[in-house]
Amino acid sequence: MTLQLFVLDVPENTMVAEVAGRDPNVAVSRLGPYFVIESADTFSIDRRSTGCRHAVWYSCVAGLAGCRITQFDKDALRLEAR
Repeated sequence: MTLQLFVLDVPENTMVAEVAGRDPNVAVSRLGPYFVIESADTFSIDRRSTGCRHAVWYSCVAGLAGCRITQFDKDALRLEAR
């Protein structure tokens, strides 16, 4: 099953998608007004690497498919299969 994270494609979230895409096991594409960040396995995104301030970081998740959030704090966003 594919794990999918949807993030609104706005300038504030661009680095979230870019940092996620640096992981060789993660693919980033676009679907309508969203970045679709997907992987076949558990993955995480380091907040500090994105340069996002806390308000942007905590509002970046627009939706999930095939996964659940197991960590979402000031350090990282981690997704695992349901």
